[in-house]
Amino acid sequence: MRLWMKMIVVFGMTLAILVPLAMVRGVVHERQQYRQQVVRDVAASHGGAQSFAGPVLVVPYRQVVQVEEADAQDVVRTATRVREDAWTFFPTTLAVDGDLKPDVRRRNLHQVRVYEWTGSARAQFEVDIPADPGPAAARHVGEPYLSYAIGDVRGLVGAPVLQVDGRRRTLAPGQGYRAGEGVHVRLDALAPGRTHRLETSLDFVLAGTERLSLLPVADENTITLASTWSHPSFMGSSPRRRDIDASGFRAEWSIPGLASNAREYLLDPGDHDGAASSAAMRDAVGIALVDPVDAYAKTDRATKYGVLFVLLTFVGFFIFELVKQLPIHPIQYGLVGLALAIFFLLLLSLGEHFAFGWSYLAAAVACIGLITFYLSAVLRSVVRALGFAAMLSTLYASLYGLLVSEDNALVLGAGLLFVILAALMAVTRKVDWYQLGGTVRTARAS
Repeated sequence: MRLWMKMIVVFGMTLAILVPLAMVRGVVHERQQYRQQVVRDVAASHGGAQSFAGPVLVVPYRQVVQVEEADAQDVVRTATRVREDAWTFFPTTLAVDGDLKPDVRRRNLHQVRVYEWTGSARAQFEVDIPADPGPAAARHVGEPYLSYAIGDVRGLVGAPVLQVDGRRRTLAPGQGYRAGEGVHVRLDALAPGRTHRLETSLDFVLAGTERLSLLPVADENTITLASTWSHPSFMGSSPRRRDIDASGFRAEWSIPGLASNAREYLLDPGDHDGAASSAAMRDAVGIALVDPVDAYAKTDRATKYGVLFVLLTFVGFFIFELVKQLPIHPIQYGLVGLALAIFFLLLLSLGEHFAFGWSYLAAAVACIGLITFYLSAVLRSVVRALGFAAMLSTLYASLYGLLVSEDNALVLGAGLLFVILAALMAVTRKVDWYQLGGTVRTARAS
C-alpha cells in the first residue's frame, strides 16, 4: 500500500474513533443531568441554594398631590389625588457572620453537598423621616416594616430570633423585598421630621444545598463565613481575608456600599421577577461547597484528550510500519482505538462507585493490559507490546496529572505535547521519506 494511502487510512480511522468518544461524552452529560435532578430533589426537601439579603426598612405613606389631567374634551384640569408610596432605608452598618456545618446526602449513586448555616445579621439604621409638608399636601406615614430576604424559606430551621433595639419581636412570613422570599416584622410608627436610630439583630439557622449567597445592602458591610469544608469556591468579589486548610476555611469580606449595586437592584421598579438567582445578584458574595473529585467533571475533561490518545497510538503504529517494515491492518487500528475509547466509559462507571483516583487506576490497568495482550500478537513481539504499554502508561499518568492539577493544566499539557513531538522527531530523524514515499513494504510472514 502506498504511503499516502496508508496515511489517509490512519487519518480516517482516527476520525472514526471520534464517534465512540462522542458517545461516551454523551453518556457523561446524561449522567450529569441525572445528578442535577438528584440535587433538585434533595433541595426540595432540605432547602435549595440559599441567598440572604437584609435587613431593609420600608416606611409606606399616603400623600395628597395635585395632578394635571385631561378630561373628555381634552381640557387640562388640576385634580387632587392620593398617592401611595414608600421610603426605603438601608442600614448604615451590617455585620453578617456564621458557621456552615456541611453534610453529604446520598441518593442512589449520587452525593449532594448540603449545609446548615448558623448565622447572625446585626445592623444599624439612621432613618430621616421627612416633615409633614402641610395641609396643601397632607401626608400620612404608615406602619413601617423590617424585611429580610431569604432565597428558600423552607430551609429555615426553627424560629429565627429577632431583636429591635433590644426588644424581641415576632417575625411573619413574606415581604422579602424583591431579593426572594423572606420574613418581616411590623414596627411602631416613626414620627415625621425626626431622625430615628434602630439597632437590629437576627439569629437563625438556615439549611441549604451547595451554595450560599449574601447581598451587601449597607453603607459598610462586614461578612464572615467559616466551615469545616476544605474545598470552598468563593463567589462574587474575593474575600479580604481567607484561611483554607485541611480543617476547613474562614473568609471575611469588607464591602463599602459604593462598591456594590445591590441597593440599586433592590430599588429598581422595572425588575419584578423577584428571584434570588437573578443576574442582578452578581453583586452578591458567598461560597459554593465544591466536590474536588467530581467524577463527572473529571471524566468529561478526560474525554477531551481522547482524540490525542488515539492519534498518538495510531502514529506509533504508523512509525512501526515505516521503521520496522511491519504491516498493521486497519481493523487492528480500529480495535485498539475502541479499547482506548472504552477506557473513558470504564472510568465513568467506576467513578460512580469508587474514589476517582482508584477508578482511574483500575480503568487504566484494564485497558493497558488488554491492549498489551493484543499487541503482543499484532506486533509479533512481547517486547514491542511492552514498549507500547510503557508509552500508554506514560500518557495515562500525564493525563491524570492534568486532571488533578487544574491550575497547572495548560503548562503541563504544553510540556507533554512538546515532549511527544520531540520523541517523534528523534525516532524519525533518520527516516528517508522520499524512499518510503513509494510503497510501504510488507514484511514476509514469519
